[in-house]
Amino acid sequence: MKRLMMAALLASVAMSGAQAQTKKELVQKLLTLQQPGIEQVSRGLVERPAVQMMQEAGLVLQRQTAPDKREALGKQIEAEVKKYVDESVPLVRERALKIAPTTIGPILEEKFTEDELKQLISWFESPVNKKYQALGPEMQNAFVQKLVVDARPVVDPKIQALDGRIRVLLGVPPAQPASGATATRAPAASGPKTK
Repeated sequence: MKRLMMAALLASVAMSGAQAQTKKELVQKLLTLQQPGIEQVSRGLVERPAVQMMQEAGLVLQRQTAPDKREALGKQIEAEVKKYVDESVPLVRERALKIAPTTIGPILEEKFTEDELKQLISWFESPVNKKYQALGPEMQNAFVQKLVVDARPVVDPKIQALDGRIRVLLGVPPAQPASGATATRAPAASGPKTK
């Protein structure tokens, strides 16, 4: 009887070990399917400070640089930013792909059953998901364009008031109405215009 129980216990341990291996393999496959998203996050981490610096540099160029020197200086800044992005994206992508299995992997392994992991993999590989992912940029663009148009009447007065308050705090003269490009108008340049 003891031998039978011992054999059952050993079989159970061996079976759970085989399941754990299968689960680990499923997690690895899921991480491979998520690689484009992981790479996108790493690119975003690199580009976010570059975009912010470009915006700040653009403001400085407009306010403190002679008009005849703006374009050349702007191109130099763009070249530096491009160099930074080109050098940094591969480095961060490599690290992101290296740490994903040790950070995302254990969470997936702990929170999902083997069956749920299989379902996730099936979803990621499904034609419906691929079609949905392909439509993502189109849906986002349509949404953003509509949101900009819809929010403009509410946000523009607040942006103008904020600009006025900041100018008072900085001791800078009020903005000229003819040059009044606001933050909500910038994204709308590619979308429909309202009057």
